Amino acid sequence: MCGRYTLRAIDRIRMKLANADQPELDDILPRFNIAPGQTVLAILNLEHHTFARMLLWGLVPSWNNEPKGFINARAETLARKPSFSESFQRRRCLIPADGFYEWKRTGRARQAFFFQMKDEAPFVFAGIWDEWKRDGVSIASCAIVTTAANALLEPIHDRMPVILTEESAKLWLDPRAHPAELEQLLVSFPADAMKSHPVGSNVNYPKIDNIDLIRRVDAEPGTTLSLF
Repeated sequence: MCGRYTLRAIDRIRMKLANADQPELDDILPRFNIAPGQTVLAILNLEHHTFARMLLWGLVPSWNNEPKGFINARAETLARKPSFSESFQRRRCLIPADGFYEWKRTGRARQAFFFQMKDEAPFVFAGIWDEWKRDGVSIASCAIVTTAANALLEPIHDRMPVILTEESAKLWLDPRAHPAELEQLLVSFPADAMKSHPVGSNVNYPKIDNIDLIRRVDAEPGTTLSLF
């Protein structure tokens, strides 16, 4: 799964979105601990128009009776699970990030790790979104698509978020894309393009959001570190 991520390089994100309407970017600050239930930056394409929008992280299907959401959507069931299939076909989005956290469980202990590109560049997750409306209340929300872990993540966790390249991101947003084409994008990102290191336990607390969260710490004894 993907339950925490970072968006530190706001200026670099603005540059990447130079061709999109981005009024939502004006008030965004660097984030080091983005958590489910918070509003997150997403890139949408409606009527061939690309723009930035803030969405609640926790997809609430439009037909739900209650505003209960899903933070992740498994790539393997995306096209057929009722909670996700319509959004997969009609409401795909990109979720900018520049790192994410995952936890390795050893007995009762959990060690957090931070994952990012080797050059620390920003990237985008594949996402889906929907809009729930009841009794005058409207909630626009999203979920991050996940897939099997690559060799870097596998010693830590068996799942990872789907990270898209620049070309695959364009296809993901294209409303004309065929589902079969899109499903081919939902694969593990190459492990040799990424790096990771252990971080402290403060990332477990969503209210803590500062640069110290991504600093390397010594892993707990017995924790296996990746060679990448």
